[in-house]
Amino acid sequence: MKSIASLSLDLDNKWAYMKTHGDSGWESFPSYLNVVVPRILSFLKERGLTITFFVVGQDAALGKNKEALGQIAAAGHEIGNHSFHHDPWLHLYSTSQIENELASAEEHIEWATGRRPVGFRGPGFSLSQTTLEVLARRSYLYDASTFPTFIGPLARAYYFMTANLSREEMRQRKNLYGSLRNGWQSIKPYRWQTKAGTLIEIPVTTLPIIKTPIHLSYILYLANLSSTVALRYFQTALKACQLTSTQPSLLLHPLDFLGCDDTSELSFFPGMNLPSEKKLAIVSEVLSLLSNQFTVVTVRHHANEVAKVLRLPLIESNLQQLDRRVR
Repeated sequence: MKSIASLSLDLDNKWAYMKTHGDSGWESFPSYLNVVVPRILSFLKERGLTITFFVVGQDAALGKNKEALGQIAAAGHEIGNHSFHHDPWLHLYSTSQIENELASAEEHIEWATGRRPVGFRGPGFSLSQTTLEVLARRSYLYDASTFPTFIGPLARAYYFMTANLSREEMRQRKNLYGSLRNGWQSIKPYRWQTKAGTLIEIPVTTLPIIKTPIHLSYILYLANLSSTVALRYFQTALKACQLTSTQPSLLLHPLDFLGCDDTSELSFFPGMNLPSEKKLAIVSEVLSLLSNQFTVVTVRHHANEVAKVLRLPLIESNLQQLDRRVR
């Protein structure tokens, strides 16, 4: 039997990228969800993949997005919480601010999709002990915010070079993509023990030992140099995961499915100089490699399997109770 691998997508919208980058006009919440969501859902359906979508509460609060977000839930995908305001400086929030952030996101995500999230990923991989405690207190079952890599500061420096940020805004974003110490975090799932209870952590997988990124946006960045090199790098990563008994958790973003022919305002993001046709071809190859070597599941499923290994109370029984409560 093949080992499992979870697959998720952070549904960051156009305005969220502009906001983090310091671009004007984000306050009107420009969106590409009506274009990218049907494209992603069709792509996944063709390959028989069911994944986790981490949804931003602000998008769920806007009526113009309800149809697109409802389509995700109707297709059977898991809905996770990606915060309300999508501030990568969420770790600077007070306890009450985090409570409000999560509660507001939950309320609007449930309104738009009919699903109450039980999993969370912080924007920009933002995480704090306070966030973990609030998640546990609010009956979340897993977090997926850790990104174990040493290159976070380099990615942040590259991002800042193209950004339109004041000194204060740069200070807020000083931990965007993490610090060097994140590289020492485990790439395998584990549990957090907080004052409020236990959470399972499903890290975004990086290349075992070396801990360079392997998520799709990074693969597409490498494809700027050579598609062949990018795909061979990903094949090496999957082989390393098998050799180290690592069940990977792979991350997608909407911009993995959009190209320079779809939007020009996000040209600062790596890989956005490629046309959508080429990007989709690479994503297809990557997901085929993943599916051939692993059984692809949602992060919720992944967390449930980890709970069994750690001999924790089965997550699925708790989830069923939460699902009944929502209905």
